[in-house]
Amino acid sequence: MSVRIHPTAIIHKDAQLAEDVEVGPWAYIGPHCTVGAGSVIQMRATLEEHVHLAARVSVGVGSVLGGRPQDLKFKGEVTTVEVGEGTTIREYATINRGTSESLKTTVGAGCFLMSYVHLAHDCHIGDGVIISNATQLAGHVKIADRAILSGLCAVHQFVKIGRHAFVGGSSRVVKDVPPFVKAVGNPVKLYGLNSVGLQRSGFSDATLAELKKAYRLFFRSDVNISQAMERARSELQPFPEVQAFIAFVEASDRGIVT
Repeated sequence: MSVRIHPTAIIHKDAQLAEDVEVGPWAYIGPHCTVGAGSVIQMRATLEEHVHLAARVSVGVGSVLGGRPQDLKFKGEVTTVEVGEGTTIREYATINRGTSESLKTTVGAGCFLMSYVHLAHDCHIGDGVIISNATQLAGHVKIADRAILSGLCAVHQFVKIGRHAFVGGSSRVVKDVPPFVKAVGNPVKLYGLNSVGLQRSGFSDATLAELKKAYRLFFRSDVNISQAMERARSELQPFPEVQAFIAFVEASDRGIVT
C-alpha cells in the first residue's frame, strides 16, 4: 500500500517515509526525519527534525517530537529522537531531542505514552513501558523495560526507575525506584513488591519469594544498605531477578526510594 499523505500536511524534502505511512491533516514532518512502515502521524502532529520512528509507530494529535532540548547548555549540535517499533504516543505529548550528553532521546518498542506526557532531553525509555496522562520526565531520566508510571507524576532529572516497577499517580520521584516494586507519594515511598504485575508477567512463585526476601532485607530490616548487600549475596538464591535487584541498588547515584 502506498503512502497516504493528506494534502494539507507538510513534508520536508529531506524526510524519508516508508511504505504504508499515513500522515493526517496539517501534520508536519521536518528535515532528516524517518518514518517506518505502517506508522501513523495524526493531524497537527509535528516531527520537527532528526526524529526516527520505527515501524508501526502512532503519533497522536498535536504531539511534538524532536523539539530543541530545554537545556541552556545546548548549542545546536545534531541530536535525535528515536522511537521503537509498535509504540503509541497519544495526544499532545512532547519528546525533546538529546544533548551532547547522550546525543539522543529514546523510547523503546511497544511503549504506550498517554496524553500530555513530556520526555525531556536525554531520557531513555525501555521496551513495553506505560506512562500515563500528564506525567513529566526531566532530563536524563532512565526507565527500564515494562515499568508503569501512573498519571500526573513528576520525575526529577537523572532518576532511574527499574524494570517492572509501578509508580502510583501524582508521585514526586526524586530518587531511584528499584525494579519490581510499587512506589507512590509526595515524596514517593515504597509499598512492597509489584506482585500483581510480576504475576501477570509470568514470574515464578520461587522468584517472587526471593524478591520478597530481598525487599524485606533492604527496606524493612534494621541493617543498612551495605550490610543488606552483603547478606543478600550470601543468603538469597542467585536468581537473575534477585541479582538485578541487588545490582540496581548498588549502582544508584541519586539514592534509593525507601
